[in-house]
Formats: sequence, C-alpha cells, structure tokens
Amino acid sequence: MSDISAPLTVATDPGWAKAATKDFDAFLQDHANCERKASALAMSLIVRYADREKILSPLIALAQEELSHFRQVFDLMQARGLRLVKDSPDPYVNQLLSILRHGRNERFLDQLLLATLIESRGAERFRLVAESLEEPALKAFYKRLWKSEAGHGVLFVELARNYFPAAEIDVRLAEMAEHEAKVIAKLAWRSALH
Repeated sequence: MSDISAPLTVATDPGWAKAATKDFDAFLQDHANCERKASALAMSLIVRYADREKILSPLIALAQEELSHFRQVFDLMQARGLRLVKDSPDPYVNQLLSILRHGRNERFLDQLLLATLIESRGAERFRLVAESLEEPALKAFYKRLWKSEAGHGVLFVELARNYFPAAEIDVRLAEMAEHEAKVIAKLAWRSALH
C-alpha cells in the first residue's frame, strides 16, 4: 500500500522503515515517549480549553487510548529488557511548533491541526513499520496502531469543525501540511518515529 493519511502532502520514503527499525530497541523507547506525549497533549488541551465543551469527552477518550498504547509499548520494552529513556527534543515536532500562531482562537485551531498532521504521519509510519517487521506479533501490533492513529488524525479535524468554518480549517491545514512536507524532507532518518 502506498497511500498516505489524507492531510499529508508527501509520503515517507519506504526506505525510512528499515533505517528506523535498524535499532528496534531504540525505536521502541522513542515510541513509548511519543505515546506518553500524545496522552499528555490531549490532557493539556482539555485543561487549556476547558470552556470548549465539545472537545472534552473525545479528548479524554483519546488520552486514555494513548496511555493504553504507552502501556502496551512499555510491556514490549519490558519483555525485551528495556528501560524507559529520558525524552529528548523531537526535531520534527519542534520545527512544526514554530508555525503555531498567537491569539487564543488561532492557537487553538493550529494546535488541533498540528495534532492532525502528527497523528497522520505517525499512522503512515506505523504502517511502514508493520510492513517491514518480520515477527508476526510485532507486525500485528503495529498494524493495529496504524489504524488507531489514522483515526486520531481525523478526530482533531472533526473537533476543529465544532468551532471553525470548514473553509478556514482547509486553508490553514493546507498551509501547515505544506510546512510539514518541507520539515519531513529535511529530517535525517534515525531509530525514532520522527
């Protein structure tokens, strides 16, 4: 399969998966940190935008699901004798954060759309990882994550539609996706999700 998640404008080079999983232990450790941060982001949005009631229940469910994914990755790590590692700055996310606008409404929309792009890229890459792994249990695990993450990308756009016109969302998402494509093209491959 070569399709990518809807908002993404460029696909990850299929060779990325071999480079990313060359040191699969390091990939798992990074993956655990990504799941933990995804859960924390959902909780952060709940606290920051508690007055936006239509986002609360979906984000609570998302935070719980991402925390469940964290637990599953942690269990895989323990089975391999791995420990959690200190989180290091994510060059992909940091470059994407640089385009977030100021102003409460603008920032809110941008945070939702940034999450859409990150989740969509994660889904695409989990699919590539699933296709490149040999071990059936790991292959199945990453295939499940791919489907889950693809749904998360759609969720954030749906949440935005509660508060912003579709045309505004589409224009801003296209701008952000163009920036994301430039960022992804320049990143060095490493044993990490991004």
